[in-house]
Amino acid sequence: MMSSRHPDETSEWLQGRVDSWVETYKKAMLTPVVLRHILNNEPITVAELAIQVQRTTGWRLTEHGLYRTIRRLEDAALIATKDVPAPRTGARRKELTLSQLGKSFLAGIEENIIDLHEENAPPLE
Repeated sequence: MMSSRHPDETSEWLQGRVDSWVETYKKAMLTPVVLRHILNNEPITVAELAIQVQRTTGWRLTEHGLYRTIRRLEDAALIATKDVPAPRTGARRKELTLSQLGKSFLAGIEENIIDLHEENAPPLE
């Protein structure tokens, strides 16, 4: 006789799969999300970018992770950075802008993103 899964085991398994997918999705979508926020708000500082990403996605990014992403995008010539003095402190902050290559890259990504939300789709239960 085959044993059936208990609902709790099924729920736990399902939540594990969803969590795994979400982490993969976040990694894949971080680049277009960052590029879109830079384009919409340029010039934007790293601190402002972190706030914008969290506000629109709910994702909490580590400072290290965000700087790593920015460095990768800058190395790929998708963004440009400029050190500017911070008001009242004299400290230096990075301002980010999108390069023409970055704009073209973002446009290519956005052309291929599929929106799963349909206006008349029945709700999932």
